[in-house]
Amino acid sequence: MNMMSAQDANPFLQFAGDVSPQEAWEALQADKHAQLVDVRTHAEWVFSGLPTLTALNKETTTISWKLYPTFDLNPQFASQLEKAVPDKSAPLYFLCKTGGRSTDAAIAATALGYTACYNIVGGFEGDMNNLHQRGTTSGWKAATLPWHQA
Repeated sequence: MNMMSAQDANPFLQFAGDVSPQEAWEALQADKHAQLVDVRTHAEWVFSGLPTLTALNKETTTISWKLYPTFDLNPQFASQLEKAVPDKSAPLYFLCKTGGRSTDAAIAATALGYTACYNIVGGFEGDMNNLHQRGTTSGWKAATLPWHQA
């Protein structure tokens, strides 16, 4: 697995690139310094669940990119990230509901000096299926990676 391929192919990317949920899991497993950062809101963590990393002897870092219920940007995001992950060389894998906010968070973290920021494509719940339900077509849940209801 070559996670730098997106950046190598396009040196103008504002973060290291996109990875699938499975690639993120494998990287979290392979690198003891790699961190999963879930940037959804507290309400989403409670109602939709959280990735579980206990099999890897790790915990998911939870820092909202936007705040519920207004969805205003979290003005404390940078300081919360720097407190949670002081090592700016640690690979960070950002996750949100479908991949939009986590891309923004990966770009912001890169601007803060973090050197390996990835977006997890499809996020936690992924795209809707033909019944307008999430969690079955793409994302962390659809990849059948570990998670729990908060």
